This record gives sequence, C-alpha cells and structure tokens, in this order.
Amino acid sequence: MTLVKTTYNRRSFLKSSALAGGGMMLGFSWLASCKPTPEQVRNMPKEWFNINGFLKIGDNGLVTIMSPNPEIGQNVKTAMPMIIAEELDIDWNDVMVEQAPLNTDIFTRQLAGGSQSIRQGWESLRMAGATARHMLIAAAAEAWQVPAEEITTDAGMIYHKSSDKSAGYGEMASAAAKIPVPEEVALKDPKDFKIIGTDRMNVDGSKIVTGQPLFGLDIQEEGMLTAMIIHPPAFGMKYKSMDAEAAKSMPGIKDVFPIDVYPEGVEKQWSDGGGIPEMVAIVGESTWQCMQAKKAVKVEWEEASKLESSAYHESALTKLINTTPKEPARKDGNVNKAFKKAAKVIERTYSAPFLAHNTMEPMNFFANVTSEKAEFKGPIQTPEFLEKTLASVLDMPVEKIDIMMTRMGGGFGRRLYGHFGVEAAVISKKVQAPIKLVYTREDDMTQGTYRPAYKVKYKAGLDESGKLIAWHVRGAGTNDDLVFENRFPAGAVDNYLAEKHRLESNVTTGAWRAPRSNFIAGAEQSFMDEVAELAGKDPIDFRLELFDRAISDPVGDPEKNDYDPERYAGVLKLVKEKVGSGDETKGNMARGVAAYYCHNSYVAQVLDLEMEGNMPKVQKVWCAVDCGIVINPLSARNQIEGGIIDGIGHATYSQMTFKDGKPEQENFDSYHLIRSQEAPKEIETFFVDNGIDPTGLGEPSLPPISGALANALYKATGRRHYDQPFVSERQIVG
Repeated sequence: MTLVKTTYNRRSFLKSSALAGGGMMLGFSWLASCKPTPEQVRNMPKEWFNINGFLKIGDNGLVTIMSPNPEIGQNVKTAMPMIIAEELDIDWNDVMVEQAPLNTDIFTRQLAGGSQSIRQGWESLRMAGATARHMLIAAAAEAWQVPAEEITTDAGMIYHKSSDKSAGYGEMASAAAKIPVPEEVALKDPKDFKIIGTDRMNVDGSKIVTGQPLFGLDIQEEGMLTAMIIHPPAFGMKYKSMDAEAAKSMPGIKDVFPIDVYPEGVEKQWSDGGGIPEMVAIVGESTWQCMQAKKAVKVEWEEASKLESSAYHESALTKLINTTPKEPARKDGNVNKAFKKAAKVIERTYSAPFLAHNTMEPMNFFANVTSEKAEFKGPIQTPEFLEKTLASVLDMPVEKIDIMMTRMGGGFGRRLYGHFGVEAAVISKKVQAPIKLVYTREDDMTQGTYRPAYKVKYKAGLDESGKLIAWHVRGAGTNDDLVFENRFPAGAVDNYLAEKHRLESNVTTGAWRAPRSNFIAGAEQSFMDEVAELAGKDPIDFRLELFDRAISDPVGDPEKNDYDPERYAGVLKLVKEKVGSGDETKGNMARGVAAYYCHNSYVAQVLDLEMEGNMPKVQKVWCAVDCGIVINPLSARNQIEGGIIDGIGHATYSQMTFKDGKPEQENFDSYHLIRSQEAPKEIETFFVDNGIDPTGLGEPSLPPISGALANALYKATGRRHYDQPFVSERQIVG
C-alpha cells in the first residue's frame, strides 16, 4: 500500500468545503485534469459551482474537475481525469471536465511543455481522488455508525456489506465536505486499476469533429475587432516609417499604427524569447478587410543588425565544430591517446536546417484591455509567464489580469513563446476595444520561432576485436548548445569526450518538439550504425554490448548518466523480439534501427522501407516504448504514431532557409510537410509493462525515427545520409 501526504512544504494540497447546493468540493493544487461532456453523463445536478481548481461532487453523484493545464493535443484533458477517477473509484461516465483559467493562487505549473504533465501530476492527481474517496467513506461510516475499514466503494457507490447498506457518492457528498482532510491517504495498488490502462476516447472528440468552438480562432465576442500585423521582412531589420493613408481609407479599417511590443523597461520572461518586437498593426472589422489593407500599407524598414543567410549559418557552424572549446562538457579517459592506438577510426559530420513549427492553427489571441482590467483568451502553453509579462507591459497588477486558455490546434513548442499574446494586449490598449489578433500562415512562418540549425561531428575508435574504445562528439547550434553530454554512450566507453558550442544569431529560435533531441538522436543513431558496420557487428547487438558495459562496469560515476541502461536495453530487446527474425532484405525492403532516451522515457524503433523510383516509401515501423504506466493506451498509441510521422516528415522533406535575413519559405507550397500518402503504411507500438510511475510520452517517439530512416536508406541505396532533409526538391541527397 502506498501512502501519500496531503501536505507538502507546509502548504496544504487539499481543502474541502460544502457547496451551497449540498455537494462537496475538494480543491487541489499541482494538478491538471479533465473530463467528458454533459451528453455522456446522467442528469445534471441542480447547481454547479465553477470554482477554479476544484473537484466538485454534485448531489446526484456527478463529478466535475477543473483542468488547469493547457490542452495542446497531447490529450491530458482525458488522461489526467482518468487518474483522479481511478482513485476516486467513480464511474467514468459520471465525470466531467472544464478548462480552468490561469490561477496561480491555486495551481502550479500551468504549462504544457517537456512532456511533463502526467509525470508531474501523477501523485497529486491520485491523491486528489483518493482523498475525496477517503472522506466519502468517513461520512458513510459516521452516518451508518460502522467502522470505516468495513466500507468499500465501487463505481461511485459506497457499501457496507454486513449491514447491507449502500449509498451513492452524491448522498454522502454534503456530509463528506464537513470532514477534515486526512493527513495521509492510501493509494490503490496498480493491479487494482479499472480505468487507468484502458482505452478512453478524447473527451473533446465529438466537439472537435462537429466543429464546435474550442480553439482560439473560434473566439467571437461582442464588439470585437480583428487585428493583423506586418513585421519586418528580414531578421536584422526594424521599423523606420510607413505610409498607411490608403489602407486607413479602406472599408472596415479602423486604424493602422506601429507598435513596440517590448518597450524599454518591460520585465521580460524566458517565454518572451520569440517574435519580432517592432511591427505595424492593422485593426478592422474582419480578417479579410485586414488582409487587404496589409497589401496597401507601405512600410520602410532599416537594417539594425547583420542580415544572415543560410550560407553564413552553415559556414559558422562548420567553423565551430572544428574548433576546440575552452572546456569539455564531459571527459572520461583520454580520447586522443585512444584514437592513436585504435585499429580503426571513423569520423562523420551531420547537419540539420532551421524548421518552422507550422501548427495547423496559426498564432492568435483575444485581448480586451481597459483601464480597470484586462481579459485574455487564447492558445498558449505558458499562461503564467504570459501573465507576468502582461503585468509589466500594461503596468497593471496580475490580480486585474484574467487569462483563459483555449484548446490549441498544435503547438510543438511554438506556443511556449507568448509574444503574440503581448501583441494583442498592446493593440487592444491602443484602440481601446476588444480585439482578436490573427496571424496568416505567412506571418507565422516568417516571424519564427524556429527549430535551430545544427551541426555535429562524431569520431569513434575501435580496437582489433571491434570493441568501441573511444567516442568524441562536438556539436553546435544556433542560439543553442546541442550536445547532451551525459546521455548514451557516456558511461559505456572508456574514453569519451563531449564538447559543445553555441552560435549566436538574430534569427529567433526556440523549443521545437523534443528540443535538441529531435536532431542529435538521429545523428547519433545513424553514426552508431556506421560504427557497428565498421566493427562487423549487428547494429542491435552492438548497442546491447554497450549497454551491458554500462550495466556491469560503467565508466565514471553512473549517477552522472541521464539514462538507465537496463531500461534502454529493454526497449531494444523488446522491439527485436516483436520484429522477429524474418528476412529484412526480402524483395526491395530495407530495414533500419534506432533507439533513444529523452523526457525520462525510452524508445526503440525498427523501420522498413522500399524505394519507389528515387523516393523512399516507409512500409512499417515497430516501436517499443518504456514510459512507465500507460494511462490511456489509445491516446498513447496516437502520440507515438504522431511523433513517428512528424519525425519522418521533417527529416525527409522540411527546411527553412534564409537569404539576407529573409525566410525563403512562407507557406506550404515551398515548405514541405509530410502528406498522408508519404506516411508509413503501418505503425505497431508496444509498451513495456513495468509498473513504474509514468514519464514523458508526447515527444520521445520523434527523435530516434530519423536515425532509423537514415539507416534504412543506406541499406536501400548504399549511400549514407548526413544532412537533413534527406530529400531535397524531390531528389535524394547523399
């Protein structure tokens, strides 16, 4: 039995109080949660009290959970309430969810990022459900004058078998609310789970497919105007002047004016790293009117800093990876000495371009700023940090700022950076009216914020028997240091050296799905295959030998290593078992393998492809995942499949390039996102059942797949692929 405390660092997790309508509400912090729709439940209770951050139990037994965390498509709005419902022992059909607004007094980490929502909320979500169940049992024990230990619950009902008494949760809710919150509660043994580990449909699914308003672009408010922007055409330029008279006279246009989003003195947060601060705003009655007015505005820009081209980034990154930094990130043994003694040495360089996020729903935000308060609604991954910036920009206390989060039509890290919310605030304050800021696809793709361009060089040395005795990695990224120095094969090689550089650039960059891992995993795994081939060993067996070393005789302090070698090896063994020993070279089929650890989870993948002319066609991907307990297998498989498809598409086709600071891709006619006919025909996913607490899932399946793809391409074509995208202008590049 697992016991959890209901207090932490002197702060109470839970508080209970009676509702005016006779129900019970249990408030909780450190939570993000969720639930189904009214159509899926029984009759509604007489009264609901929409109090942020509370679990409410109505007098008819229905439960509503306010969901503090942003829903970005990772399906936490289904998975998190499943956790609470499990411990509460409620019928899943009797639970509802509502999206909570930002409330830092009640919640912490109201953030979508790093694949951490379930991992961070696991224990506290369970505690919230278990505590409510404990209090309901205590209320029944008092009412029936029987020992609480003799009472059981099931699907929202309370039973005392020896006296043949029973009651629904709703009947005991009012009394339960008066019972003190226990100091600790017992959690279920995972073997007794009834909801966790079962397939559950997306609680917003029916609303999404029927087009009901859930997203930021759906917002319509009385008196709302539309706002759009014109930003500098190139990174390194800033606003100088404009002629907007023609645009101002166009039908429906209310105003055209320059704005400085972050004037001097504004206290910026880390989430304000993206975007271009100086721009022109157009405000009108409709999106179409603003789009036409944009064409009529004549803006003059001036150069403020170097106008960087892709050739500059390529040259600068190449120079960095050929330059020894002052200090290594990690050093075990002596790689230089080992390379001199090695029987075989191999060195390879890999590169990747900038990438746009390209969420299906472009950036948008609603703002209504008055002298008394400010109201905001929109798709944002970091509402708490946005609120702090808004308080500084508007010179308004946070208590007067309300932020409501809408469901997001994609994020992938793009909506971590809330500059578009700040832009909406500045525009609303200027025109003294509620506005909805809307980006066009071109606005979004050319303003950033991009996945950094990267370059990494690997060098490995083998002894006469094919044993890996030296490994050197040196990487560089734009506005980012690429290398994870304590990840595999650190700890598995006697002589190991990791070094990293950072190239400063005025091209705005930021987190892109599985930051850094999204490129270096594929590069590492591609190089690992080439080293295995040089050693004359099977690629999976070669990796497993290294994991055996990290398990039985690790190099250096094993506590420094980010990964657990047994779990890492476990997913490789599982995927090998599932693929079986069939002939991988049957017909035109070619097979590649890769494995990687990130976001506290382990993934191994095998990919089969065939060449159709000079184009690769992925036939099947097998994917083994160790992410601990899987809450909702249906959603989990969806996330894995989405990450695999996303990873294949971007590694194969996508890139952002620049000429004199200007993005050369502005829409999907020039930026190739993967099409449905280019996706794998089949993906099969297997989860390790080890009972470990849940870890990340939204990002881990993406990073290794580019390595498996590159390794399969080599088998198919005889050529190694070192530079992404692998297919450029419909031609394979080597």
